Amino acid sequence: MQFGMPTLVENSTLEENVDLCRSLGLKFIELNMNFPEYQVDRLEQTERLIDLAKNAGIYYTIHLDENLNIADFNQLVTDAYLETVRRTIEVAKKLLPLRDLYGDASQPLTLNMHMHHGIYITLPDRKVQMYDRDFDTYMRLFEVFREKCEQWIGDADIRIVVENTDGFRGYEKKAIEYLLQSPYFALTWDIGHSKGTGEKDVPFIMEHQEHLMHFHIHDGSEQPPKNHLALGDGEIDLAERLSLAQSRNARCVLETKTIEALKKSVQWLEREGKCFWE
Repeated sequence: MQFGMPTLVENSTLEENVDLCRSLGLKFIELNMNFPEYQVDRLEQTERLIDLAKNAGIYYTIHLDENLNIADFNQLVTDAYLETVRRTIEVAKKLLPLRDLYGDASQPLTLNMHMHHGIYITLPDRKVQMYDRDFDTYMRLFEVFREKCEQWIGDADIRIVVENTDGFRGYEKKAIEYLLQSPYFALTWDIGHSKGTGEKDVPFIMEHQEHLMHFHIHDGSEQPPKNHLALGDGEIDLAERLSLAQSRNARCVLETKTIEALKKSVQWLEREGKCFWE
């Protein structure tokens, strides 16, 4: 299996992340576009990224900005996010040879994305999600998004993978199912987010498990809700989740938030997950 790490806030430079990745025997780094140092104009400096990766024998995946909202009702905002995705896909195309050198060519290179919930209006007796209220508009924007991504990716071995966070809304499930009708889209299962929200997304994920291509692996608990724990520090049946990831030939990010928790997770894999850690 291919295990990697997220970009960690304790590391202020890409070089520090690369050095840590190499020292732990991990295969890749998921570059997080929520960080200022990994905005698209910085990622477009691909020669630097490639040189660092080659020196370490690793490759990269990409996590799109969590604020990415390709269904915003303000077309200026939507257009900016679409352009961000287009340029990020071009970056991924240039980084793809690293996967062939240091990763598993049977696993497409992934761009991970969250579903933006949109805003809601609070009434005396309920909250109204604007994307639910104006669902037809919402879906038309996703139709544009899917069509453009298919054109931008073309024949490159790249997939956009949709991650669960705090529970998919009903309108989001419909949009995701529409995206999954395209071979350019797949799913990420974040098992820690899933645990911390009472596994509310598990039925939907399992219903579409043939589309699972990417995993965010960290431990978690339901009461109190916690995630991003080091492996072994929570309540998740990690072997069961890792077995599913293995059966799906999925890539796994050890998505802890600290260097200490990442190191502890690697040690857990070396000790308890030898059948997955190679």
